[in-house]
Amino acid sequence: MRSSRKKGIGLLLAIVMMLSLLSACSNSNGGTNKSDTADTNLAEGSSKPTEIQFYMLGNAPKDLPTIEAEINKMALEDLNVKVKFNYTTWTDWDQKYKLLLSTGRAVDLIFTADWVQYQQYAKKGAFTALDELLPLAAPELQSFVPQEMWDAVRVDGKIYTIPSTYKEYVTGGFVWREDLRKKYDLPTPVDIPTFEAYLAGIKQHEPTIQPVAFGASVENSIQYAYLEFQRKEVGAMPYGMFASYANPRAIVSYWGSAEHLEDLKKYRSWAELGYFSKNELNDPESIQERIINGSAASLLSDNPTRYNAMLSSMQSQHPDWDLGYTPFGRTNGYATPVHPIHNGFAIPAGSQHPEQALAFYEKLVTDKRYNLLTQYGIEGVNYTVENGYYKQVGDVSSNGFPREAMSGWAWRNPAYMLFEPTYDRVQQIFNELDKVQKPDIYTGFIEDYSEYQAERAALEQVVKQYLYPLLAGQIDDVQAGLSLFMEKAQQAGLDKIQQSYKKQWVAYLEKKGIQ
Repeated sequence: MRSSRKKGIGLLLAIVMMLSLLSACSNSNGGTNKSDTADTNLAEGSSKPTEIQFYMLGNAPKDLPTIEAEINKMALEDLNVKVKFNYTTWTDWDQKYKLLLSTGRAVDLIFTADWVQYQQYAKKGAFTALDELLPLAAPELQSFVPQEMWDAVRVDGKIYTIPSTYKEYVTGGFVWREDLRKKYDLPTPVDIPTFEAYLAGIKQHEPTIQPVAFGASVENSIQYAYLEFQRKEVGAMPYGMFASYANPRAIVSYWGSAEHLEDLKKYRSWAELGYFSKNELNDPESIQERIINGSAASLLSDNPTRYNAMLSSMQSQHPDWDLGYTPFGRTNGYATPVHPIHNGFAIPAGSQHPEQALAFYEKLVTDKRYNLLTQYGIEGVNYTVENGYYKQVGDVSSNGFPREAMSGWAWRNPAYMLFEPTYDRVQQIFNELDKVQKPDIYTGFIEDYSEYQAERAALEQVVKQYLYPLLAGQIDDVQAGLSLFMEKAQQAGLDKIQQSYKKQWVAYLEKKGIQ
């Protein structure tokens, strides 16, 4: 009995030692090594596939499930990975984006851009540094992106996003229905007076069509668009700050100024003249869709590439319709090419599968099968290629995956890109803007809002509650409305925010040697 007990204890000790050894092998430095786990998952074909949660802004295309299924057939075979493509919709997308990065939700890949505060999120630790991961998980992708682009997206010396390599201009320009302009002999929009004359003509001759669409994101579609063209702002400065491109060191408060009041009265006059809807802030449809379906006749501003996309989609359904475009740079005399920060993808710090996520993203960018499928859909079903040009099958109502329907701007690969014949117009615009290009001196600025984070959150709510209705022309007494907005903004901590922002901006200019 005693001998049997000794044997039992000896067997138990052997099992404990074996478990300890196994634990030591898989639990380096007191924690599970995610890289080792990832390598095992990728290496063992029989292991359970890793599911990657992929997040994009905007609305999902109708046929996304079909494209996702085709992508997953390849990803399972190549990487033992499955991907779930998720979209925020364009309604309150900024709040949803913030929640994705702050609530611990499972997110493995997420879109980044200067206009969704890439630099600020990176500085706050929202993303995983990619410097060590790239050569291990995505060496081909690392080589594909030029070194100067990797350097341009660094924050505090680290790489947190994978930049798009496609060179373009995303500066604004007037968009309008050229067929209607010709039909009624209206002026070509090249500045605000000619744009307004066009709107008046549409209102007079086409009463069932809204002359201009702004949508719910009026801060971008009205305020920043107007400031870019009319006041030549250096960049879309937040918190009502303003500096001109010509004199960036002279940073001032635009909100509450005489210029601000003048501009708000301008927007109010457009609303009173019936140029846009009284329900604009609640319209769930994108302004681009409203141009395509003919419910609106112009946009104050959009970039050349989206202009081309609208034109192509519109003419697939209405071949006799046409769109005109005047880049702001033609009138203002300068344009800034897109900064590498403008379109990218990051791996959130909370991702449980960073290696697999990066390996999958490498496929999206560098593997022609993945790239064409996610940018254009299934050849023969969603598109065909004729004489080297992209041609959509059917129209916007019958085709559930039109060109770049996934909003895959960040993983465009210039070597694989397909364009409609109408893209020749865009290339002409780019060639024109190349002649007047000036460097983007704004996008490289990294704001640190740690000392006014609470005030910033409070101000954000004030802006939506009190400024948005002013921008949308919904307030009868503009002067009183602006005074109320400024009062609420001051209570939220506007002065503190602006003082800190101005100090950081001037320091940035001095460091970069920008006069």
